[in-house]
Amino acid sequence: MALQRLDRELALARQQEAALLKVIHGYGSSGTGGEIRIAVQKRLHELKEAGQIRGCIFGEDWSKSDATTWQLLRVHPELKSDSDLGRRNQGITVIVL
Repeated sequence: MALQRLDRELALARQQEAALLKVIHGYGSSGTGGEIRIAVQKRLHELKEAGQIRGCIFGEDWSKSDATTWQLLRVHPELKSDSDLGRRNQGITVIVL
């Protein structure tokens, strides 16, 4: 169900010609990383390999000290005010369409 929702949201974002999509998938209630988070990350890796997305930055890497994040912030400086930036929030992912 979560992966179907991800696919729908990606399709909608493309239809609206969005450049980015921030997904809040959660980290899991056990504190060890939930199944939805793992499935979403796997699916995004597959989509990137297939050329259907340009990339993604998982919450644990969503920091100015990460090279990929810094490149994205240079192109989209409005993201510097994102409340999750630098918080290592493993429950989110930023997708570059």
